[in-house]
Amino acid sequence: MAEYTETQTIDKEKIWTKDFALICAANFFIFLGFQMTLPTIPLFVQHLGGSDQLIGVVTGIFTFSALLFRPYAGHALESKGRQFVYMLGLGIFVLSVASYSIIGAIGFLIIMRMAQGIGWGFSTTATGTIATDLIPQKRRGEGMGYFGLSGNFALALGPTLGLTLVGMISFSQLFLICASLGLVAFLLSTQIRYKKVEQSESKAATIKFDFFEKSAVKPASLLFFITVTFGGIASFLPLYTAQKGIEGIEIYFLFFALFLMISRSFAGKLYDLKGHIAVFIPGTSLIIGAMLLLVWLPNATVLFIAAALYGLGFGSVQPALQAWAVNEAAANRKGMANATFFASFDLGVGVGAMTFGLIAASFGYSIIYLAAAVSVLASMLIYITLLIKNGRTA
Repeated sequence: MAEYTETQTIDKEKIWTKDFALICAANFFIFLGFQMTLPTIPLFVQHLGGSDQLIGVVTGIFTFSALLFRPYAGHALESKGRQFVYMLGLGIFVLSVASYSIIGAIGFLIIMRMAQGIGWGFSTTATGTIATDLIPQKRRGEGMGYFGLSGNFALALGPTLGLTLVGMISFSQLFLICASLGLVAFLLSTQIRYKKVEQSESKAATIKFDFFEKSAVKPASLLFFITVTFGGIASFLPLYTAQKGIEGIEIYFLFFALFLMISRSFAGKLYDLKGHIAVFIPGTSLIIGAMLLLVWLPNATVLFIAAALYGLGFGSVQPALQAWAVNEAAANRKGMANATFFASFDLGVGVGAMTFGLIAASFGYSIIYLAAAVSVLASMLIYITLLIKNGRTA
């Protein structure tokens, strides 16, 4: 649990240090526990007798609680330190997910999903900031791409593993496994050397409290319209494919994660060389194509193609937008920049899940993905407007 100052021993151009490897490993395990719950929570709600609308509420309440607490997490990162915020978030996450093993009513599930959202908001805001501290600024796009791979590996395994296990063991056993993975992340977090919060930064953070970082608003706003798609994927795609009699939803998530990792291997470097303009339009175009394929969805082959396009697109856009958000922020505002960025992520997922629950009940699952495509198109148009307005520098 040692700390370091920014003037200490980290190689200025080296990404893969011991601490960076540790934060990547911790991120992998917490994301694995989270990703295993992502496609299984809707099934659990159904198991408890819930409707599509309630599935949207259970998904949305998690993301909205994360959203509400991210500003406090960002503030605490600068005033209390990285370690305090990260370990607090991990602890809340572990306890809340473990509680799912004894839940028998949707009302209690909603309450504990709110608690999980708080833990998730604190831990993921912290981990992005910790990774930012450890990556040289000139290689931040590349480094954030590598860091994102730890979550992508979890995504490659988590949904498939969760959906497989839910057919073999009880929901209670599944959620205890997920909580145990979060505990591993907690133990790893005790071995990281965290950036020391300077006294001057801490004092400034105590005096000034706000809910977002202004320099991160542009990339965060663009992200919102893109992550709306997650609400449709995570909450309703397993139900949609089951309704259509299409098998292979586990393989969908595997394909998505694999192509996400492929895109991360080059998109971060491309961002460092050319900026976000080189990745945003191609990436969002691929996401729109994926959503339109899901509207059509005649068979498993199209499902897997949609997964590949979605992975390539999102894997290109998300790290570029995050690096953009962080690079624009002052040195003592990196935590708030990450908080703003991930709050937008949460808001998109939450709005998507709740809105798509209503759409599914009224118009059917396929219309969800048409609405998602329109949302991503809106992000693309806003981005083009920013380029024109700011002379192609956004």
